[in-house]
Amino acid sequence: MAHEHHFICPHCGDRSLGFDRNNGFRREARGCAKCGFAFLFELLDDYYPAPNAAFFTCDAHGRLLDCGRGSFELTGLKTESAIGRPVLEALELRFSDGVDHVATALEFEAKVAGKAASIGKSEIAATVDMFPAYDDDEGGVLVILTPSNTR
Repeated sequence: MAHEHHFICPHCGDRSLGFDRNNGFRREARGCAKCGFAFLFELLDDYYPAPNAAFFTCDAHGRLLDCGRGSFELTGLKTESAIGRPVLEALELRFSDGVDHVATALEFEAKVAGKAASIGKSEIAATVDMFPAYDDDEGGVLVILTPSNTR
């Protein structure tokens, strides 16, 4: 019996299920049926982002490709000024334990979840979850920031 995979769109946050990571018989990545974004991220287990979570997609070098759902509301960062910049720099993202968990997710192509961090000059407290892109070509990582209730 085939196993359905969980996917999430980094642009609109829509969740979907599918049996194949590719779009039909082609080798191109699945796109979002809801908003038309070019590619989805596969979630290895069931993951439900908070309603106020912000989505950011990065390339294999940790540079921002897109600021998705909730990104402007949380950070005030506009996509046009963020694209191509390193995610840690653009978001002024600092992990509480001092480790660069974005680099870890990229290097090991592994999910990194529940890392405490602060964002921006006002040091907004947040939890960071990251999901690697499971593709053969580009790599990359989906970064999801969920603001905490504490500072």
